[in-house]
Amino acid sequence: MKVLRGDPASWNLDEEPHAVAIGVFDGVHRGHKAVFKALEEAAGDLPRVALTFGTHPDQVVSDTPPPPALASIEQRLELFESEGFHAAAIIDFDTEVRAMSPEEFVDVYLIEALTAKVVAVGEGFRFGYMAQGTVDTLRLLGKDRGLTVIETSIVDIHGTEVRSSTIRAAVASGGVELAARMLGRPFSIEGVVLPGDARGRTIGFPTANIAVPDAMVRPAGGVYAVVCTVDGVDYDGVCNVGTRPTFGGADEMIEVHLLDVDIDLYDKHVRVAFIDRIRNEQRFTTVDALVAQIEADIEQARSVLAEQ
Repeated sequence: MKVLRGDPASWNLDEEPHAVAIGVFDGVHRGHKAVFKALEEAAGDLPRVALTFGTHPDQVVSDTPPPPALASIEQRLELFESEGFHAAAIIDFDTEVRAMSPEEFVDVYLIEALTAKVVAVGEGFRFGYMAQGTVDTLRLLGKDRGLTVIETSIVDIHGTEVRSSTIRAAVASGGVELAARMLGRPFSIEGVVLPGDARGRTIGFPTANIAVPDAMVRPAGGVYAVVCTVDGVDYDGVCNVGTRPTFGGADEMIEVHLLDVDIDLYDKHVRVAFIDRIRNEQRFTTVDALVAQIEADIEQARSVLAEQ
């Protein structure tokens, strides 16, 4: 899959017509996949392009930190490729892009850079300066430019609208099962394993301390059944998100204990998929009580993971 970034005039995509899906696509959830499917059905043999944003528009528009991300730009690119996109075009949203009128946005990105003939967006899509452009605006501009516009409805799962904000809230409250239903796969985080204080190893449960970028959403504190991917190999595991109150910890950590293996993970890049939440984090009065609970957590995790 080609990755296009920087000045759109330099993207050098083939001049043949393309079909384009537009959106932030944070998480690439079931709602986004509905947009992709509609685009694929309308595109025929046209190569498909995902047009997304490297910088979240909210960060520039409101001058506030963007919402914590469900997926990094690298994860999004990986997911776009798995969905069969020919290319991904990344707009680094800045004040110049923000100032574009709807007409400028369409002409610069869709017509000139991507030679788009079909465009798919989700319900409520807005674009252009001060979000003046709506889907109707896009359709109107498309008529004069030979552009077919497709709008998909918001996906609903058992009465819950599938939105990135809803999934973030589910993850942040520990509802990783609900998040997985909306994503269409388990919620996962990625990071590099850093050396810790070896506290887990001293009590018989070595853990990998994972450094997760601050920009990413984090699950609520607690213990989870997880699948950890290292060098392309999946390992069952138990993950603790929290401060380790039994040992007087203060800083939140994400620690993973792999079941039935003991491998050196330092400096490794790992992915942790959260399957189910086992319990809240809690403080134990003795180390022996903590060890007994960890053993129970591991058995529960085995049971949960065996059902997957």
